Amino acid sequence: MPSLDGEILPNHLAKADLAALRMAVLSLERESFAARLAGLLGKSMGFFDRLIPRGIGVAASRATEAALRASLRVALSSRLPAWKDGSGRWHKALATLTGATGGAFGLPALAVELPISTGILLHAIAEIARAEGEDLSNPEAALACLEVLAYGGASGSSRASDIGYHAVRATLARSVTSLGRYAVERGFVEESAPVLMRVISQIAQRFGIVVSQKFAAQAVPVVGAATGAAVNAVFMSHFQSKARGHFIVRRLERAYGRDLITATYAEMKFAEGL
Repeated sequence: MPSLDGEILPNHLAKADLAALRMAVLSLERESFAARLAGLLGKSMGFFDRLIPRGIGVAASRATEAALRASLRVALSSRLPAWKDGSGRWHKALATLTGATGGAFGLPALAVELPISTGILLHAIAEIARAEGEDLSNPEAALACLEVLAYGGASGSSRASDIGYHAVRATLARSVTSLGRYAVERGFVEESAPVLMRVISQIAQRFGIVVSQKFAAQAVPVVGAATGAAVNAVFMSHFQSKARGHFIVRRLERAYGRDLITATYAEMKFAEGL
């Protein structure tokens, strides 16, 4: 039987945990933000790639970096307050309100709105993490909340960056571990620290895809506040789904060991044709 730190672990998953892992696989591998937007607006998935001109891409890139810097500071400050909202309704309501503002005032407002939306999103992700047994006073667990933004990338689309959950997680692992160790040792993270820049760059590469699609959908002049609000609601729901999947995997890894969960995850992914 597998072991973890000398503890004997079970070599098969309980029925409820198998069901939870299957839900995580579907959430992390199948659902696409572009597909969700397409369903909302009645467009094809490729519509958003064609709609993103250089101006929106540059604005999204700048806003993404600002949002990630702010989110990292919050995540590593041990100030992720608890807000018991198991349904996530309040987070969706706040995201909807900020989306309405961005949709009403166009692209300049979206650049201001994104850090606010990302802060609300990080709080929603933290609530999901706590529900799955994470201790967010631990910098590694807090950073796992921020990792979710990278897992929300282009799953289910035709983009070259569309790689699976475990591949993205492996890419982030060394940098996130180094940043967590840095935060523990120094109690803060310097803006110019290379490890900080590396984490921001890696997460921004995938989070920026979703942000560009979100900006493109909200920046169309005829969209207005109503559709801007709906886009932000989809944005929040998408990342809440990814967060549930990610923290279910982490919870099961703590219970059964990473090897068994990784192998079972891969079997389920293959069986679903993902």
